[in-house]
Amino acid sequence: MKNLLWCFLLAGCSAAIPDQPTARIEFTAPDSYPEGIAFDSVANVYYVSSARLGTIGKVTPAGVYSKLYSDGSLKSTYGVKISPDGKRLFVCAGDANYSKFTSPDTRKKMARLIVIDIKSGNITDDIDLSQATPGEHFPNDLAFDKNGNAYVTDSFANVIYKVTAEGKVSVFSDSPMFKTKGIGLNGIVFHPSGYLLAISSGTGAIYKVEMANPKNVQKVKTEQFFINGDGLLLDGEKLVVVQNGGSDKIYALSSDDNWMSAKLSATTLAADRFTYPSTATKAGDKVWIMNANFSELVDSTSVPSQKFALQHARFIPIPKK
Repeated sequence: MKNLLWCFLLAGCSAAIPDQPTARIEFTAPDSYPEGIAFDSVANVYYVSSARLGTIGKVTPAGVYSKLYSDGSLKSTYGVKISPDGKRLFVCAGDANYSKFTSPDTRKKMARLIVIDIKSGNITDDIDLSQATPGEHFPNDLAFDKNGNAYVTDSFANVIYKVTAEGKVSVFSDSPMFKTKGIGLNGIVFHPSGYLLAISSGTGAIYKVEMANPKNVQKVKTEQFFINGDGLLLDGEKLVVVQNGGSDKIYALSSDDNWMSAKLSATTLAADRFTYPSTATKAGDKVWIMNANFSELVDSTSVPSQKFALQHARFIPIPKK
């Protein structure tokens, strides 16, 4: 019976299973292709990045988009996170693949961490990450520890940078496990028990990195790999995993051994029809997903989107085996 129910969940074909997509917040931002998302509970807005134009925008719950910051030096922006003090927005900026303004001097070379004062909309810090390690660069996502240090994934160099509150940059973790072709390390979260969890799009694995000893990297044992895994979100005791590249589903994982291993506890349905989901944020008691629509950027016949959407992730529990 459990197996039969699980088949229905995967197919979305049971009368008891929802067959309509979840709520969306649509907004107009022509050709922007937002990738990162962060909810500001004080201002009641969502901050979104732009892989195509490099702008940083904000979206109201009613779907009104406006620019928070833009300048000609930004090629693409990806992961965005609000600082622990709630006053600043940290943004990963690079030139990895989709920028309309790509140039030979920045393509796969630029790696910046931009810090924006939310109240004024002005940049307070512009931190160069590229000098910390040689090779190609793609700053993709970030997380903060309890002391305000930022940890940034580089999807081409496949390292995790540490940026102190004073702006000092170093390579925090560089493990052979991270190495892969194409896009590697991607989403990252800080666990209050003292470690980072990061996912690799290329290997599909989730890695646990001890804060006290960043050379101690372990692969979290999971029931499946998450190839094209993108954003991560720690929601209480659950780890939300966003997967795109054809799967376009959101998973919730749980662990009873301090993330040495993890099991799938819930998933979204095919009926929800996410469109290349990239990252997740929490607003109230709901998880919202950025639909990045990146599949259009590799299709020469596609007309650039004028509208994009944040979408509620409705999780359906997976029956325990």
